[in-house]
Amino acid sequence: MEFIQINHSCYYFNGPVNVGYVNEGEHGLLIDTGIDKQVMKKIIRKLEELSLPITHLFITHAHADHYGGANYLQASKRVYTIAPAVEESILQNPILEPIYLSQGNRPLDEMRNKFLEAPPVRVDLVVTEGVIELGQFNLELIPLPGHSINQLGVKVKRILYAADSYFSAEQLNKHRIPYIIDADATLATLEKLLSMDVDGSIPGHGIYEENPDQTLITNYDHHVAIIESMYEILSMYESGCSFETFMSEMCRRWEVKLQSVSVWALYRTAINSYLLKGIEDKRINVEIRDFSLYFTPIAEA
Repeated sequence: MEFIQINHSCYYFNGPVNVGYVNEGEHGLLIDTGIDKQVMKKIIRKLEELSLPITHLFITHAHADHYGGANYLQASKRVYTIAPAVEESILQNPILEPIYLSQGNRPLDEMRNKFLEAPPVRVDLVVTEGVIELGQFNLELIPLPGHSINQLGVKVKRILYAADSYFSAEQLNKHRIPYIIDADATLATLEKLLSMDVDGSIPGHGIYEENPDQTLITNYDHHVAIIESMYEILSMYESGCSFETFMSEMCRRWEVKLQSVSVWALYRTAINSYLLKGIEDKRINVEIRDFSLYFTPIAEA
């Protein structure tokens, strides 16, 4: 992981999952932790080499790749841990993530891997949006829902740590259909980010950019393309199609590879989020037929 300085206070560790760091005198704030203790060991070692402190931890959202190293950090250092409301429930009870991805069922053992269930995290302070004073830090916590139910970004010293509110173009090309839980909220968050006045922004997966507008527009257009393909597929089934058929068609269209049950569960959630948007926009009708959910396009007036 490369440790990159942005300004006199703000840094980040660039890796598969970015980890933010802010230094104010004797206080040091980590923003997320990476996926496991091996990542956290490297981060601790680097900061100790530079005589930089770790006193606080903010977790942007409760996905295992963003908090997997927190348990080790808490066991190694005295850190004050902050997390968003709702997300903190999952951080303290990590089995909730594989449960909700299993639609509420007891999850299969395969679903209980480090990508979906990290060790539990102690949360000292539960927060919502707004400005908070924390030690020597002045932080603006910004709601960025869509990828997770109550994901919060952190704006400090005019730098935005944007979590998974958007992705690099490389990540979009890799995953094809990015993981989201709410398509409307995802698009609204991208619009909010485009209007924000910051000196630069760091996504959870990607690189720091002083002007991320083009990356944000690429994200917006990518989601719109997925939505358009959804309506194109449904138009092929005027009498409706089951969710299983729809998901199969979407995965073929977007050349998605489903190598495991856990990957399938992630894509099912993402694909369903676009259907929910269509239903709420009154462009898709949903009904139960032959003991299955069927989706039918509604002709535009």
